[in-house]
Amino acid sequence: MSAITFGNAMSLTNAERQALYRQRHLRTEDSTGELLHAVINLHAKRALERLAKCYGLTQRALLERLLIDAERQTIDSAGRLPNGQADYYDGRLRLEISRPDDDGGKSSASR
Repeated sequence: MSAITFGNAMSLTNAERQALYRQRHLRTEDSTGELLHAVINLHAKRALERLAKCYGLTQRALLERLLIDAERQTIDSAGRLPNGQADYYDGRLRLEISRPDDDGGKSSASR
């Protein structure tokens, strides 16, 4: 399918167009792109749109930054627990998310 160009895109099937789209968009600077399909709450989607626009980022870039920042904070919190970071990376650590107005945004650990 790599021989297909956009010049003859009109003759492509939907599946072929989708495959080309995925192929183009999975290429990243470090070749580590992965596809994510998710249906999210309308309020969360609108918040993502507003935040991305506010910070001058694409929704993808904002989401990536938020996830990486959240993981960094989680790893920092896990580091305060015995074997916390190892448990986190091994998928054994379970933290509860609390709303900021509940306890100042702190998470409590449970195993």
